[in-house]
Amino acid sequence: MKLTLKAARVNAGLTQEEVAKKVKKSKNTIVNYENGKSVPDIETGKALASLFGLSVDDLNFLPKDCALSTIKGCDEDE
Repeated sequence: MKLTLKAARVNAGLTQEEVAKKVKKSKNTIVNYENGKSVPDIETGKALASLFGLSVDDLNFLPKDCALSTIKGCDEDE
């Protein structure tokens, strides 16, 4: 079962700010990843997966309520 980025972060007991520092991104960037407003590039995705002890395949970079076919507009009626 894939974990969302937020679930992986919470399970690890880390704040968004702590994750941001560890992967050298801003807190706002991590918030955007968690909310599905943007997705990390491959290197950042690998760093995030490694931070949580997961493979990239085990980490879902879209929020749980977001369809896989959309990245933008997860919470919008389109």
